[in-house]
Amino acid sequence: MRIVDTPTELKLALNPELALGEAVMDGRVVVEQGSLYDLLDALVAAVHKARPQGWGRTLESLRTAVRRFHQHNTPALAKRNVAHHYDLKSDFFKLFLDPDMQYSCAYFATPGLTLAEAQLAKKRHIMGKLDLQPGQRVLDIGCGWGGMALSIAGDTGASVTGITLSEEQLAIAQERGKASGLPVEFRLQDYRYLTESFDRIVSVGMFEHVGVGYYRDYFRKVRELMTDDGVALIHTIGRSSPPGATNPFIAKYIFPGGYIPAMSEMAAAIEKEGLVVTDVEVLRIHYAETLKHWRENFLQRRKEAVAMYDERFARMWEFYLAASEASFRHDDLVVFQFQLAKKLDGLPITRSYIEQREKEFGQKPAAAAKVAAPEPA
Repeated sequence: MRIVDTPTELKLALNPELALGEAVMDGRVVVEQGSLYDLLDALVAAVHKARPQGWGRTLESLRTAVRRFHQHNTPALAKRNVAHHYDLKSDFFKLFLDPDMQYSCAYFATPGLTLAEAQLAKKRHIMGKLDLQPGQRVLDIGCGWGGMALSIAGDTGASVTGITLSEEQLAIAQERGKASGLPVEFRLQDYRYLTESFDRIVSVGMFEHVGVGYYRDYFRKVRELMTDDGVALIHTIGRSSPPGATNPFIAKYIFPGGYIPAMSEMAAAIEKEGLVVTDVEVLRIHYAETLKHWRENFLQRRKEAVAMYDERFARMWEFYLAASEASFRHDDLVVFQFQLAKKLDGLPITRSYIEQREKEFGQKPAAAAKVAAPEPA
């Protein structure tokens, strides 16, 4: 890498986690051999082994101390934070996501799966854990572009209510729902304002946006919305290390108000709100492989991203995808799947039913594939 000026050197020394991404965006750090991913892969691996010392540790402690201020996600702020990222043009996300527009960790159940196959495997894995049955009412918190809800309704016969704070996502989800003829409903709604009762609750890739000061509120609401025999499945990025703070580049440019929780933080809030943890799975490396697919897809269509926005935006997005992939390969980032219930006997007492249900879903055509997100006009 080449650093083009002395002021950039100083910024990198004082606050590298923020300054490196900004310098790449502005063309003040240039990769001259290999790719941006090669550089970030080497840097993240080296930093993970060294761990912060001195000024780096002080910065990390300061960020952790003030994190509740940065994650003060009132309903109004939550909608604004969601709009910053998820209300980008849906056509932009179609440049690198699978046709179902799954914007979360895929599940590479067997080697050699394509991105679309791994995303379908993820949905079926989650549906298996929920032990879904025809006629049940399901809530999808943070439904994205509707793919999970459509798969649940089409593959299980359950009815699904999906909620999102993204107007851009909602428009496509509603269009897909209408075209499918399935029992799905999509709303622009904050989970805090729901009052109905549901047999199953699923949330994929939304918990990262709840905010550390709202964990008990979130799980209290999940408990209130569940029937007595209800089950919830919370799929979220997590950290295998103790609680910390959001990377400053991610907080400023990608996910304002976001935070990746430690398992200890989630478990404490769950316990205090009277829910039973019936199963926990930690997915390792799966997100790194997902991000590799996204990054490669993005680079193949990078010119289209520049045309939609500009070169600086494309550099920012490449940095985000590459840095995230390297972090899931070398740092402390994983994915948690928490299965929750109100009662100890709300589900079978061994895990064998999960695989059995997945096989049942695998024998059917993929429901959501019939109503893939529409291509740009």
